[in-house]
Amino acid sequence: MRDDGTIDDPNGPGRPADRSDDTPSIDRTTTVPPPPTGSWRTRLRNPRDPRPGRTRLAVATGAACCLGLAGVSQVGFGAPDRAAAPAPTAEVAERAAPEAASRGLARPSTTPSTPSTAPSTVPATPSASPSRATRPKATVKPRPKPRRIVPVAGLNRIQMDNATTIVRTGKKMGVPRRGLVIAVATAMQESTLLNYASGVLPESQNFPHQAVGWDHDSVGLFQQRPSSGWGTVAELMDPEYATRAFLSALAEIPGWENLPLSVAAQAVQVSAFPDAYAQHEWRAGEVVAEVLG
Repeated sequence: MRDDGTIDDPNGPGRPADRSDDTPSIDRTTTVPPPPTGSWRTRLRNPRDPRPGRTRLAVATGAACCLGLAGVSQVGFGAPDRAAAPAPTAEVAERAAPEAASRGLARPSTTPSTPSTAPSTVPATPSASPSRATRPKATVKPRPKPRRIVPVAGLNRIQMDNATTIVRTGKKMGVPRRGLVIAVATAMQESTLLNYASGVLPESQNFPHQAVGWDHDSVGLFQQRPSSGWGTVAELMDPEYATRAFLSALAEIPGWENLPLSVAAQAVQVSAFPDAYAQHEWRAGEVVAEVLG
């Protein structure tokens, strides 16, 4: 208001442009321009709107606001250092109670169940790395059993065992097959392949024997005499020692391999019946063949 009582026209030409803002906002009069023809919704949907830029700007602004609100909500939930969310109201808590209960019923139990005593018919799944108990063991080939030698040539078990001792002892000495046949045939004639003790030498009966003879001091399978230097009574009563003594004496005869069996045996034994050895040659051959296999 002027000094003369006249009210100033706020829109008049005489009002200075740089008037200070000392007048309260409630006293100001603002002239609002009339709205444009048609609402903004109509302009947004009208493809012939002469100002499409404002429409696109409005749409983009709205989308940015939505994304901003979504980002703020996600940041608010994920930030661990933010203030805790306000406590839910009673209505929200009451609504969430049955939902939590229904989820709890659907969860699988983590407590191991007690194993049933009934045998399971489902085969157990093998573990990735087999334990030491389930690992396949290395197969060990069993040792071949020694071949059982059966009596041949009319011999019994005791006679065949003594003949086997003669053949195996001669084989260890490296005696050829011919010498083995001569040795077996000689024992057949001298003792019928029985380990004899002597009635003249009572001490010979203290050793394992299968018969007792009375032919001077002759003992053992080959009826060798201790008094002739063949060995002691104890040595001659051992079938292996008696065999080694006979074959060692045979090896000292020149060309014994080519001599007739009776001649070769007599050269060692010096018997009163030199031709008796030949009758046992074929049987001795069968025995040697059975032992050697």
